[in-house]
Formats: sequence, C-alpha cells, structure tokens
Amino acid sequence: MKPSIALVLIASHIAIAAVGFAAGIYALPILIAPAAPTTAEVQAAMVQVQFTGRFKRDLKDSDALHWGEGVVSVSPKAISLAGRLAPGPDYKLYLSPQFVETEADFKRLKTSMARVGDVKTFENFIVPVPAGIEPEKFSAVIVWCETFSQFITAAKYR
Repeated sequence: MKPSIALVLIASHIAIAAVGFAAGIYALPILIAPAAPTTAEVQAAMVQVQFTGRFKRDLKDSDALHWGEGVVSVSPKAISLAGRLAPGPDYKLYLSPQFVETEADFKRLKTSMARVGDVKTFENFIVPVPAGIEPEKFSAVIVWCETFSQFITAAKYR
C-alpha cells in the first residue's frame, strides 16, 4: 500500500471517530434524561410565582447548539420552565444579580450568583430552590453547562 493511501485511510478513520465521539456527547444527555415534567406539572409549580421571564434564542452567546426558549417562572420554592433547552450535559441553573448573555459576563459575575441546582430535562423543567436562596434578591435566571463552561441561555425576571 502506498504511503499516501495509508495516510488518507488513517485520517478518514480519525475523522469518523471524532464525529462519532461528538455525536455521542450530544446524544447521551438526551438518551439518559429523565421524563420531563408535563405542562400541568409546570403550571402547578407556578402557583406561587413571584416573577416571570423569557428565555430567547437570540442572545449574544446563544447559537445553534446552545439556546433556550420559553417562559421561566420564579417562586420562593421552585424555578420552572415551560419551554425547551438545547440538549447538553451537566446543565446548572443559577440566579444572578444582573442579566448576562455572554460566557465572559457569566464568568465575571459567577461569584455573586447563587447556584440553584441541576437542569436534567430539555423540555420543561422544575428545579427546587434550596433553603437560604432568596430569588427576590436576584434579577436573572441563567442556564450554564458546567462541564464545557458554555453559556446556554438567560432570562431577566426582575
């Protein structure tokens, strides 16, 4: 076999392996995600809502793979979404004292934010607010991918 053919075969196999690995990273969270809360469950969680906001796809650091859309409801006991998020691994929900829409702004303000909990579903979610976190002291909800340090979406609610 000629060296040039061997090099092409090696390169093509490496490329296919990389594509397969990337597809696995994207698909795994979808495959292992728990069942999303129903619309009725999200509406029931919104009984004591104090604030609402909206996730939009057109934020500065949102793109085709990192986005959210829908209505976010904030109460003293839970934060819920009636909408959708782009699938991904290790999503965390944060409350921020100010609205951010870029990775750089998130990193700059992360020390002043409160981490509420994990987001494990990509269509609708309900995340309980831990004791000691007071949503009325913040003004925005942010979804962040901890593993890849990637901004997903944010909504101003106050």
